[in-house]
Amino acid sequence: MAVREPASLPEDAAARQRMRAEAPPPHYWRRWTGDAATMPAAATPAADPTPPAPAAAASTGGEAPRDSNAESPFRILIVEDDRTQALFAQSVLHGAGMKAEVQMQPDGVIDAIGRFDPDLILMDLHMPGLDGMRLTTLIRQQPEFQLLPIVFLTGDPDPERQFEVLESGADDFLTKPIRPRHLIAAVSNRIQRSRAQQRQPSPQASAVLRSHPETGLATRGWLLQQVDEALRAGASGGLFFIEIASALGLRERYGYAAFERLMAQAGMCLARIDASAPLARLNDNSFLALARGLDESALESHAQRLRAGLAEHGFAVREDEQVQLRSAVGYTALSLGFEDAGSALEATERSALQARLHSEGVAAYVPPSDTEAQERLALLEGQLELAYQPIVAVAGNEQAQYQVLLRLRRPDGTLLSAGQVVPAAEASGRIADLDQQVMEHALDMIAQRGAEGRPLRLFVSQSPRTLAREAFADWLLQTIAQRGIDGTSVVIDLRLGDALIHSVTLGEFCRRLMAAGVQFCLSQFEPGTEADALLNQLPLGYVRMAARFAGAHADATLRDQLRGVIDQAHRLGLQVIGQQIEDPQAAAAMWMGGIDYIQGNLVSSVGSELDFDFQNAVL
Repeated sequence: MAVREPASLPEDAAARQRMRAEAPPPHYWRRWTGDAATMPAAATPAADPTPPAPAAAASTGGEAPRDSNAESPFRILIVEDDRTQALFAQSVLHGAGMKAEVQMQPDGVIDAIGRFDPDLILMDLHMPGLDGMRLTTLIRQQPEFQLLPIVFLTGDPDPERQFEVLESGADDFLTKPIRPRHLIAAVSNRIQRSRAQQRQPSPQASAVLRSHPETGLATRGWLLQQVDEALRAGASGGLFFIEIASALGLRERYGYAAFERLMAQAGMCLARIDASAPLARLNDNSFLALARGLDESALESHAQRLRAGLAEHGFAVREDEQVQLRSAVGYTALSLGFEDAGSALEATERSALQARLHSEGVAAYVPPSDTEAQERLALLEGQLELAYQPIVAVAGNEQAQYQVLLRLRRPDGTLLSAGQVVPAAEASGRIADLDQQVMEHALDMIAQRGAEGRPLRLFVSQSPRTLAREAFADWLLQTIAQRGIDGTSVVIDLRLGDALIHSVTLGEFCRRLMAAGVQFCLSQFEPGTEADALLNQLPLGYVRMAARFAGAHADATLRDQLRGVIDQAHRLGLQVIGQQIEDPQAAAAMWMGGIDYIQGNLVSSVGSELDFDFQNAVL
């Protein structure tokens, strides 16, 4: 009798065969239990040399400890806004013995990673508010998550979109609908390779806290410890801040993965220029080098050598393309009496800002004279006063919201503006204290108005140096919780110039505060490659245009630029504010461009009271 071909099976039998083919291998989940029998090689994923976890963990339903000597169940974080799709993937992975958690809100993904500690993220592409590519970029900006596997699962068939996904930092791209065993195999293989890589012994185990395991550069924490030690010992030498130019433009053009490789190459190049000076990567586009023992008369020539060595090198960014990197180098002598590594770092960063303005791209930190220091401190003596300017919705909105403007009343009655006070506070090291005072006044006002049943939203400017302090983020989160404030009532203004320099540290601060609902506004916005990239990289809610766009009614080119920015912001779900609107023609141009909010003397001048009638305000 001839053997019956599979095609001749009855429909119900063929269906049962297909169901069996899609089911996980028998007893797959028991691979993590201590009493599991050895499974045939064909029925299991690639062999894993680590011993199984203790049986007690599985039998009691508890989680086995995750360490290098025990194989625990694979952990997958599913980021998917469609509940049906999310539960399907979770069920398939659970059936294969894995632990899978669903996160349907993109804003909660960073916190979920820290809490759940996944082996892999299964990411959807199209989600409201924060799409998968932008979310992947945010995850990759966290140093501890740069090697975490991210696999996209989406129904988008566009090959170009798949390329963009991989460029954003993803590891793989799976297309819906996907067969369950295909999903299990793809996830398992990726996690097995990741775990095997993590188990590899470090060739420099004794220096794990001192150097980065992949680049070999010093870690930021270790290098700052060395700076502290050098300052306490009164050592000679210098500290060098090297900032790579056009970093956001490079990332936008070549993608995150290629940009990271480029920065790794730049770090190794700088380390080779002076192997005796430890070098650390500070953030996405800057490095710090400590030249201990170097004669102070040689600091400038050393800074020039660092910059020239970087510029002369050709860095491979693609198989057939190389780039040259420009940089600005700021430096300071260690002998200038810094209290700690933090103050020395601020000085070198300030000198790097000056280096940007010099044609040779190098600048030294020059401490203020005693007279200048005393004048700056005297400038800060006085009573803090806050002024407010309404931010009004063009389409009409009852939401009361104001820009907070800093004023300082000196003992002689003189009223100083923020433009006078902030530079003095930064130069004297008092900016964090000043920022906290301003924020505390704003929070008091929000809490008071909330208790009166008159909700209020305030836009508050803060220095990037303040936002980089972890203690400030802790204080702000605690204060918001203690006073029962709705976090969405607080909008922190980030100036474009600051954000371009401090994108990594500002991004970290923003993501911490997002958990409390705090929102962020990118101010003084000017369109450009690097600025446009920030709109995708920072978790913003608002964009405030630079003051010159108030003249768009008289300049067709400016008007077109304004419309382009507004269209781009709206595609990203951001709202746009036009400032310094002084006349009806300017307001009309903003309105025609699609602006969301305006502020300026046409609406209301700056005042000390919060009594503007938003309910009846119409453009």
